[in-house]
Amino acid sequence: MQNSFFCNFPYINLYEKNSVKSGLASQILYGEKFKIIKQYKKFLKIKTHFDKYVGYIENKNSFEKNKIITHKVTALKTPIFKFPLNKKIYKTKNFLSFSSGLQILRRKGQFIEYQKNKWIKKSDIHPINYKKRDCINVAKLFLNIKYKWGGKTFDGVDCSSLIQLFYKYNNKFFPRDTIEQIKQKKGIIIKKKFKKGDIIFWKGHVAVCINSNNLIHAYGPKKKVLVMPIRKTIRKIERTAKLKVKKVFKI
Repeated sequence: MQNSFFCNFPYINLYEKNSVKSGLASQILYGEKFKIIKQYKKFLKIKTHFDKYVGYIENKNSFEKNKIITHKVTALKTPIFKFPLNKKIYKTKNFLSFSSGLQILRRKGQFIEYQKNKWIKKSDIHPINYKKRDCINVAKLFLNIKYKWGGKTFDGVDCSSLIQLFYKYNNKFFPRDTIEQIKQKKGIIIKKKFKKGDIIFWKGHVAVCINSNNLIHAYGPKKKVLVMPIRKTIRKIERTAKLKVKKVFKI
């Protein structure tokens, strides 16, 4: 079996087990590579190339043999068109999400074709090696995006994917789940003064500081990505979820 594939759909849901009822574990973005571990009648057990995440996807032919990825989406979402636009108004319900990877097939004016009859704005992409060094600018792209367990797109994110997407965009490994993320670097438990880029971990939750006073996170109780005061949030999570800060380290 050819065992090197990439996602050729805007995104694919990755489930915990070979059933859509088992719960969403994560998602695979367009251009993400993976290998097939085992094939079932309606599902495939796969492992992603970027973060070695294992889960199940529906077997709907939404993938192709591996190809070279040369560019990536730098906007929160970029609309997909059936043809390059001139001055015509064209509505679409299909988008590629931030950090999706692609290959340019053709260029026409301000648009590029990345798949047959699928065009996006040239201004919404950057070369694959381009880096966004400010993690806060990346996180703020998702402000007010809904909280979605297992989500990692414009349609919904969870707390750990909000952090991981910064690393992914910059072509650096970072685990998918908080239980593994917290192990990545040495840190401290108690910090008197927070700084921009500090990542704060609780059991099952993570947030990043945008300055010495505020943090941004995908917060389940509020059902969206939002900015909150650091100290107030720490007290709130300790009071409502009975969770104390476990570790703080620099992104």
